[in-house]
Amino acid sequence: MIDRLEIVRLTAESPHLPRIAAWQHAEWGHLTFGETSASRLSALREECGEAAGVPSAFVAMSGGQPVGTASLVAQDMDARPALSPWLASVFVLPEWRGRGIASRLVRRVEAEVAASGITRFYLFTPDQQALYRRLGWEDHEVLDYRGEAVTIMARLVDASA
Repeated sequence: MIDRLEIVRLTAESPHLPRIAAWQHAEWGHLTFGETSASRLSALREECGEAAGVPSAFVAMSGGQPVGTASLVAQDMDARPALSPWLASVFVLPEWRGRGIASRLVRRVEAEVAASGITRFYLFTPDQQALYRRLGWEDHEVLDYRGEAVTIMARLVDASA
């Protein structure tokens, strides 16, 4: 665990947006037909939202530098438009992994969901099911999404807590 790590809400004016958008594009651009670095940056700006709730984006900061990110978005999988909202874009720089940062980012988004009165939300992942199960997420569905086997997971949140 990192003591000096801070999870902060991203704003559309953040100087870190281009770097974070580049991480996201490199990691998941293949899942979005026609996505470019510029279109990912534009989408990330929209994910920042104008207030709390959906959409929201968060960044893990250490020493003034971003080391990870996570978002809360209305839609993250066009194959399942009825499911909403979604935990999305959970990413931690490789050299910062294994320190609990992803868990802290997920918990921050869960707190945002609870504060918004939402009681259920979703994510999809090709390979991080064990992490999310440890955090209380449950398998919802397994499917092939754009050529990749993924698991949709769901999380019930106590909005009264």
